[in-house]
Amino acid sequence: MSGNGSAGRGTADGAGAATGTVRRSTADQEPGLAWEQRLAAAWSRLDALPAPRFRALIDELAAELPPDSAVAAFERAGAFDSTGRPDRAVPLYRLALERGVEGVRRRRAKIQLASSLRNLGRPEEGVALLSPELDAESDELDDAVRAFLGLCLADTGREREALALALGALAPHLPRYQRSLRHYARGLNAPAAS
Repeated sequence: MSGNGSAGRGTADGAGAATGTVRRSTADQEPGLAWEQRLAAAWSRLDALPAPRFRALIDELAAELPPDSAVAAFERAGAFDSTGRPDRAVPLYRLALERGVEGVRRRRAKIQLASSLRNLGRPEEGVALLSPELDAESDELDDAVRAFLGLCLADTGREREALALALGALAPHLPRYQRSLRHYARGLNAPAAS
């Protein structure tokens, strides 16, 4: 059950009708408020539970969603990632993105996938994943995108670009010197004078 009482309902889309597959509407895949509250309570216990127990708790909640739920894949990925198993998280983040995870979870999935890839020694993939996010619609995760992209860039030997991103993200939060810091950050990416 999806948490909003809509499990089992689906609508055929144009492509699905031709192939006989049924595609759930976004509303059918989105968990309800009560489920989200229980999920938040579970995540608040991350540091209090042994890793296997925490992952089992998240898995129990994810199992309440439809089997093809992007949200379930994302939450399972996050549980593995947060308990030191980026190798198990990566395929689940990819699955969540393939299934069309939406809203803030979509961007979080990209950030967390990039971080896991970096932790697995594949920072170039993280750079490729997060670079387009610099041009995405702005939200509360903009600075997180820049921070994790900066880490990936640094691990690929592009430290000046990484520092420029970090300073650019920091500048708006300073009580003074925003203009100067933005200017210096841009200068880090400028070609060196010969």
